[in-house]
Amino acid sequence: MLVSVKWLKEYVDIERISNKELADRVTMSGSHVDSIDELDKGVQKVVVGKIKEINPHPDADKLVVTKVDVGTDMIQIVTGANNIKVGDYVPIALVGARLTDGMKISKSKLRGVESYGMMCSAKELGINEDFILKDLKNGIFILDREYPLGCDIKEVMGLKDVVIDFEITPNRPDCLSIVGMARETAATFGKEFKFPIVEIKNEVEDISNYVNNITVEDNELCRRYYARVVKDVDVKPSPLWLRRKLSECGLRPINNIVDITNYVMLELGQPLHAFDLDHITDKTVIIRKAVEGEKIKTLDDVNRNLDNSMLTIADTKKPIAIAGVMGGLDSEVNNNSKTILIESANFKGRSVRLTSRTLGLRTDASSRFEKDLDPNLSEIACNRVCQLIEQIGAGTIIKGSIDIYDNVKKEKIIYLRPERANMMLDVEISPEKMVKILNTLELHSKFIKDKIEVTVPTFRNDIELEADLIEEIARIYGFDKIKSVPLVGTLTKGEKSTQRTIEDKIKNILVGVGLNEITTYSFVSPKVYNKINLPEDSIQRKYVELINPLGEDYSVMRTTLIPNMMDVLTRNYNYGVEECFAFEIGNLFKPTSLPVKSLPKECKTLCIGMYGNTDYFDIKGIMDTLLSRLGIHDCEYIREERHNTFHSGRTANIIKNNHLLGIIGEIHPDVRENYGIKERVYTAEIDLETIIIFTNFNKKYKELPKYPATTRDIALVVDENSLVKDIEKIIWTQGKDLVEEIKLFDVYTGDQIPQGKKSIAYSIVYRSREKTLTDEEVTKVHDKIVNDLIKDLNASLRQ
Repeated sequence: MLVSVKWLKEYVDIERISNKELADRVTMSGSHVDSIDELDKGVQKVVVGKIKEINPHPDADKLVVTKVDVGTDMIQIVTGANNIKVGDYVPIALVGARLTDGMKISKSKLRGVESYGMMCSAKELGINEDFILKDLKNGIFILDREYPLGCDIKEVMGLKDVVIDFEITPNRPDCLSIVGMARETAATFGKEFKFPIVEIKNEVEDISNYVNNITVEDNELCRRYYARVVKDVDVKPSPLWLRRKLSECGLRPINNIVDITNYVMLELGQPLHAFDLDHITDKTVIIRKAVEGEKIKTLDDVNRNLDNSMLTIADTKKPIAIAGVMGGLDSEVNNNSKTILIESANFKGRSVRLTSRTLGLRTDASSRFEKDLDPNLSEIACNRVCQLIEQIGAGTIIKGSIDIYDNVKKEKIIYLRPERANMMLDVEISPEKMVKILNTLELHSKFIKDKIEVTVPTFRNDIELEADLIEEIARIYGFDKIKSVPLVGTLTKGEKSTQRTIEDKIKNILVGVGLNEITTYSFVSPKVYNKINLPEDSIQRKYVELINPLGEDYSVMRTTLIPNMMDVLTRNYNYGVEECFAFEIGNLFKPTSLPVKSLPKECKTLCIGMYGNTDYFDIKGIMDTLLSRLGIHDCEYIREERHNTFHSGRTANIIKNNHLLGIIGEIHPDVRENYGIKERVYTAEIDLETIIIFTNFNKKYKELPKYPATTRDIALVVDENSLVKDIEKIIWTQGKDLVEEIKLFDVYTGDQIPQGKKSIAYSIVYRSREKTLTDEEVTKVHDKIVNDLIKDLNASLRQ
């Protein structure tokens, strides 16, 4: 929020307070200062002058010789400006003057004619040209009226000012105004706050002669609609003081009517809009939701498509504004407008925020409305606009108003216990001082018996509890005056829970094998379950819906991590990343059978995902490593053929003691196609809560082997659908205590292997703890293994 200090001084007396002290003290009272910008950019000896004569230059067609009255003298200036005329009041840089770019003005000769100064443009005075009227951008800056000749231009144009940028928290929309910051400043320094006096001197006729009807169809989204009419409107550029105040606060001047509505928005914090009443069909205004597919061309000359969630201001035929966001181009105020309708409404913040975000259109009005403004401000703001229009002679105010305000917002009363405030703040503040502090904030208070009764005004939405009042007292009293004291109490030893310790161990293991940890949102779109091909009756489609979602893409709570993982892998794939290996530990949210308002059950889950130079055995190897490092042994991988997300022939459930630990495998090609990935993708989703149950960090150590090992390789040709676990089970069973290790080092199909068959090669390590094995002993066991494989699995040795 940009605040002009000069404007601020109109409502609170801070003449003797330096800008630095102002910024420091207001920051300490809760309104953080981001920056301080001095508008005086070093301009010196620039005064108001009046052009008396303009004569051709004797030796230059593009130059003229002027006589300018600067109050104390008549000086000659040679200029090439072509936008000046006799009688204009302009900024004159005298000899010895300095401009914003450091230029020093001296006496000079231009093509033989002496010049004793320079006429200045807006840019040369340090004024941002983005906020200057079009006809004043190119050339000399022409003042809007007569000013005392010789007067310092910094006084005339308000350049002796400082603009402070305040950071306003979302819960304080009342501070998004000059008046709001003046109220805070007055309370901070203990000064009197002066609210602008709103008074209209002359009103004629009656509003019923100009407006047929105004109807609010949804009083929940439009809490109040207040309107007045102005006739005989004279649309023209605003006076300089008005343009300067707008530009200092970051708004571009447009014309006097629009500028006044923006001025009041900055002053009071209430956005307003002016309609050309002659362009409102049937002189009827209807506040309604848009019809699906309805269109409107907004003031920025863009055609926008509306949907039935958006609130609009309409006449009997079409929308004329998007409520709280932007007006329509067809009904804008222009130079031909003669009768206008001034709207000062109050809209539901959430409705404005969602409309603004959907349309991708954020304005000064929407940024205020979305924070839920005080509906009681509407009438004051509208009358203030009418007052200013009357003040500058821009129109005649029509008597009466139309005010639709069904649910009037009332002040609330909160009781404060002084002793509790002192106890919480660890200070000694008298009840009388507390009352004084609260009253300076317009929190009207009085001491009754042992309590302070506080009437909270409707513009303070943030104050709901006694604790809020204590905070108000603390910040105005001064946080710097409250002593810092050490915490009192007994600290217990902090340590990680078992679950957190195991989670950290899992993360370290997975990072160690080359995976990258990711974190994704717990909110997803219900459409993701279609993308991973879940059946309509899948239990994972029983999700928790959010009452107040950010949008459809974040409207339900996830019941599986696979869509999140696929999104991350897809994003990397689309960015041209050749391979990606990732994991996430997060919660799944499963609805309970308890009442609707009960919280869902949260299930901690691990998801691993990868694509690139990898295959099923890589992700299985990672799982084997993880389970082994967690002390979980003797797990089985059971083929899973009925999970629609995975490839039916390359997926397995991981089983431990008849408990399902999770699923691992290759993503189904149809799912990959849904995400636009051509590479094979492998994922695993593991139930961490079950993993934690089986985790065992106890280590059993055995002595190093005394006797040497013998290794034998075996290459088998088996049916293509034979399971590795069946082969390994036979090897372990027949090997008894002599088989120390089994290593699968090759799986092959292709040339020299019959169709419907595959070649599997193992390396088997034999060792005895009691003696050195002879070749005959090893051969006996090895042959037994081979014979059983041939017999039980219809295998044959590969030649």
